[in-house]
Amino acid sequence: MYEAVYDRYHVEQGFLRYIGLLESSMKIRLQMILIVALLHACACTCIMSGSRPSLQDPDGQSTDMTKPVKVYILMGQSNMLGSGRIEPGRKGPEGSLSHAVREKGLYSYLIDEDGAWTVRNDVRNVRVMGSGLREMQVFVNDWLTIGQSNIGPEIGIGHYLGQAINEPVLLLKSCIGNRALGWDLLPPGSEGYEFTDSKGVTWVHPGYEGSPERWQKGTDPKKITWYAGMQYDGDIARVKEVLSELDTYYPGAEKYDIAGFFWWQGDRDSRSQALSAHYKTNLVHLIKQLRKDFNAPEAKFVCASLGQTSKDETGNGRKILDAMLAVDSRSSSYPEFKGNVAAVYSHPLSKGGSSGGHYNGNAETYMNIGEAMGLAMVDLLTNW
Repeated sequence: MYEAVYDRYHVEQGFLRYIGLLESSMKIRLQMILIVALLHACACTCIMSGSRPSLQDPDGQSTDMTKPVKVYILMGQSNMLGSGRIEPGRKGPEGSLSHAVREKGLYSYLIDEDGAWTVRNDVRNVRVMGSGLREMQVFVNDWLTIGQSNIGPEIGIGHYLGQAINEPVLLLKSCIGNRALGWDLLPPGSEGYEFTDSKGVTWVHPGYEGSPERWQKGTDPKKITWYAGMQYDGDIARVKEVLSELDTYYPGAEKYDIAGFFWWQGDRDSRSQALSAHYKTNLVHLIKQLRKDFNAPEAKFVCASLGQTSKDETGNGRKILDAMLAVDSRSSSYPEFKGNVAAVYSHPLSKGGSSGGHYNGNAETYMNIGEAMGLAMVDLLTNW
């Protein structure tokens, strides 16, 4: 699993990421030397807590547009949307991105020599949103940089992917807050089930397209205007709408590949005994269904746990965490996910607060978890 120390993120990552920047004639020689070095490094060396392969400042250059755009789809709920503060505001400097970068010296790749925010001209950042099946609203459509609104994990994700991949990258975020995987985001094909709560009451939870969210066994369900999976359907439809107009969202692009998915969610499910108990089943199905819906069976998948939940805890939050750790490549629970699914254990990366309170708006939490998710994806792309 990918903890703050990244249990197996070996030192070779710092080298592999830069090979793409070298002359092709040097690549072969360096790669041969690297293979020998890695055999030793992989056996004994991991990146220690708090350290990460360093990032260069973006060079301002666009990427090779003859190659298909590598699309990474970001989904979840409000913390995937992002609440990391850029400027101090009423809460003061601590926790703002500006303070972290300019005063604490963190994430130095985010500013140039003149102190201005850097721009990645090889990574496009797009965020769309809509409730259920409502019309798509476009909130961000620009090159990856620090804007005027709050940040989410996309900043860390995008910088690590941009440096590791010598191809155009599109981060496409489609999500909205306060949505449960076990209800709003339930993927097609999900089956209903019964759950007996701590009071001994048995509830029926619907499968995909069922309604309402639950009803007591033995009673007649009364449908509402919302159905299980409505947010999933809407989020996926909005992603496909963006991709159908690719040049509008990635100027000059003509073709694309769905390369991976990022998932940061679980707060809403953690508030329910039933949804948290069923989270692993739903998460496994989500991974498979996303790949099916986008005809991308080889696409990688990275999820991140709730920052407030540690491995020492019990309760609903721990069930969400255990579900994510179970699908990780290093777990033996799902052999089909080996080498293509990674879980980031976010607790050591969080600077306090909880997912329900958006981690107090601390930008360092969003940057740390975003970087970890980006590193996890790079690892899946290069090491498996």
